[in-house]
Amino acid sequence: MNVVESNSCQSYGAGHLDNSLNTLELWRRGQYYVSPQLSLFTYRRSRKLHRSQSVCTFDALQPITFGSARCGRAKSSVCWLCHNIVPALYSRRTGPHCTTMGSVLAASSPNPPASGGGGTQVGPGLVTVPPGFTMPPVSPAQSSTGQPGTETEPPLPNPGTFEECHRKCKEVFPLQMEGVRLVVNKGLSNHFQVSHTITLSTIGDSGYRFGATYVGSKQTGPAESFPVMVGDMDNTGSLNAQVIHQLTTHIRSKVAMQTQQHKFVNWQCDAEYRGDDFTAAITLGNPDVLVGSGIIVAHYLQSLSPALALGGELVYHRRPGEEGTVTSLVGRYTGNNYVATLTVGGAGAHASYYHKANDQLQVGVEFEASTRTQETSVSFGYQVDLPKANLQFKGSLDSNWVVGATMEKKLVPLPLSLALGAFLNHRKNKFQCGFGVTIG
Repeated sequence: MNVVESNSCQSYGAGHLDNSLNTLELWRRGQYYVSPQLSLFTYRRSRKLHRSQSVCTFDALQPITFGSARCGRAKSSVCWLCHNIVPALYSRRTGPHCTTMGSVLAASSPNPPASGGGGTQVGPGLVTVPPGFTMPPVSPAQSSTGQPGTETEPPLPNPGTFEECHRKCKEVFPLQMEGVRLVVNKGLSNHFQVSHTITLSTIGDSGYRFGATYVGSKQTGPAESFPVMVGDMDNTGSLNAQVIHQLTTHIRSKVAMQTQQHKFVNWQCDAEYRGDDFTAAITLGNPDVLVGSGIIVAHYLQSLSPALALGGELVYHRRPGEEGTVTSLVGRYTGNNYVATLTVGGAGAHASYYHKANDQLQVGVEFEASTRTQETSVSFGYQVDLPKANLQFKGSLDSNWVVGATMEKKLVPLPLSLALGAFLNHRKNKFQCGFGVTIG
């Protein structure tokens, strides 16, 4: 088709077309053009066009059908496009109309096979596509389930156990040391290890303890294997032992016992259930059916958000002539580099705050108040790690004017660690220090 220039042209709406000549014939004869910049249907009596108007070439025109809109007296609205969908038809008599285009009935599905006639029937109520032309591909409408913002939120994490709420802060504080302590660890296999401990003290008891640890082959995590059996016995025959086993994916049990000079002193049994976002545990300690005594402790911890966890503790104890119940509530908030925990109950209050300043420095603050002793205390602790020097230093200071510090040094490549500790109580004017060596 040749396009020439002229200064005369005229636009008509679809209602002015001759019924005996449909739009398809006009398009095939070259009397039907689309101006994508003006978004109009322009019917021209002459092939002469303005120089200033942008007109698609004949080869670029492709048919597409909007089957639900009607324009004037046209039986169906047929839009001939190139690249962009025209939102409305224009008529000099009626003005803009057909603002609602309706659903696109174009070829979102594969094109139908060509029939033996002169054209292809697109569908009932639609125009016939002439031979040699196909419907342009139209991307299907995106379903609502694929839209952004409809993704499901990740599940809440497991909050851990009730005993772990204040553990992060307590690990920063140094442990008291007194006298001399020598520990020798020996691994007999991948599952079995023994230890020998010699303690020399001027305050406590001096003696020897033998310990053994067995770790089973049932691995439930990167650093967890079950069952675990740990026990140690001193030279007087006192025994401390506990067995931990993962019964199922969610249930874990623990049995612990303690004897003193061939007599049972304490024993307890724990059962713990870990769900996807909660942990429930029950502990039975020193039960005696004949006497009617024992202690029952129930814990529950629930994650309300990825950072917030709330829970409670119920302690019931009974013995001849005495019976009581103590309840407490706990809340823990975990940030990117800090953990804040608060426990409030009938026995008192316990608050702790842990903060990791960087890879070398960690600090912690604790507040404890007891309703039984009517005493309160505040403690501050810190931990400094120097990985390049294989050195760890811990220090603490509390409101009772007790100052303490420990230092642990690993002598790499030897399997040897040295530990020094000192504590000074200014109020009672007491001082104690300790030295420890660990081999293995």
